[in-house]
Amino acid sequence: MAEVLVFHHGHGLTAGVREFAERLREAGHTVHVPDLFEGQVFDSLEEGIGYAEKIGFGTFVARGTAAAEKLPAELVYLGFSLGVLPAQKLAQTRPGAKAAVLIEACVPVSEFGGAWPQGVPVQIHGMDADPFFAAEGDVDAARALVETAQDAELFLYPGDRHLFTDSSLPSYEEQAATRTTSRVLGFLDRIK
Repeated sequence: MAEVLVFHHGHGLTAGVREFAERLREAGHTVHVPDLFEGQVFDSLEEGIGYAEKIGFGTFVARGTAAAEKLPAELVYLGFSLGVLPAQKLAQTRPGAKAAVLIEACVPVSEFGGAWPQGVPVQIHGMDADPFFAAEGDVDAARALVETAQDAELFLYPGDRHLFTDSSLPSYEEQAATRTTSRVLGFLDRIK
């Protein structure tokens, strides 16, 4: 079973993120879910992103890095939207990374120093008309990553919702979320 470090999205550590982590635990994985917003949970994504801007995106990523430092190096890093920043950075730069799961965001690998590391599989999920994932370049970064990485998968779901996997938000889309969860669990099962 895998040991997974899950990073929340811009609303904060919501009940939906906790529920997703619990699904991974129920499948036998060890899951850590740090609160990078230090107890803050926001009703709107705009408020959450405003908070992230206020503390600084660098601080947000540094908090994720600090959470990882307390854990073994052999982790799978999973991020939702804003949480992809620390997840992707750690998967690319921290020795021992086992894999990465990037949900609803992806940044160019050059953001964290160049090529995707050999032997670190990655799975990316997003909606094909999500105004953040599809319209802000994340899907292009994801496609480029899939083309260059040794073991990479991109799953696009029909729809225009952002944060479609969080069951505690109005943007939740059950069918796509169920498929994402199933694919993530299958991916984790093959991580050695």
